Amino acid sequence: MTTLHINGKPTRIAADDDTPLLWALRDELQLTGTKFGCGMGLCGACTVHLDGQAVRSCITPVSAVAAKKVVTIEAVDRGRVAKAVQEAWRRLDVVQCGYCQSGQVMSAVALLAQNRKPTDADIDAAMNGNLCRCATYVRIRAAIHEAARALA
Repeated sequence: MTTLHINGKPTRIAADDDTPLLWALRDELQLTGTKFGCGMGLCGACTVHLDGQAVRSCITPVSAVAAKKVVTIEAVDRGRVAKAVQEAWRRLDVVQCGYCQSGQVMSAVALLAQNRKPTDADIDAAMNGNLCRCATYVRIRAAIHEAARALA
């Protein structure tokens, strides 16, 4: 058994050390907001926060997170930045199919937690690797700018 710090509380899991964090979250803890997309860390659907940084949980082994704080989409809305991002997402109608959105939101929240006045280049860099099959990239960028303004 391994104890991880998930969404603000210590949580024991039975996963092997080399199990991707994604599967521990989804299969053991039933935290299914974090999505499986590619399994190679390329699409961003599985993004979670690890000590405040956006990381791909499909390629992050459980052993790499034992002493760190993991936050999933289920708990990210507890903060002011996340609420601003989610409200901007709703106002600008960013979501189409919705599959990638938990990863998109997690990456946007991590960006705005560190940079409250991101440029387009900052947004592009932070969101690089978050794929959206519906191609809502223009609305995603606009929503991040709107959230930044709300946080100012």
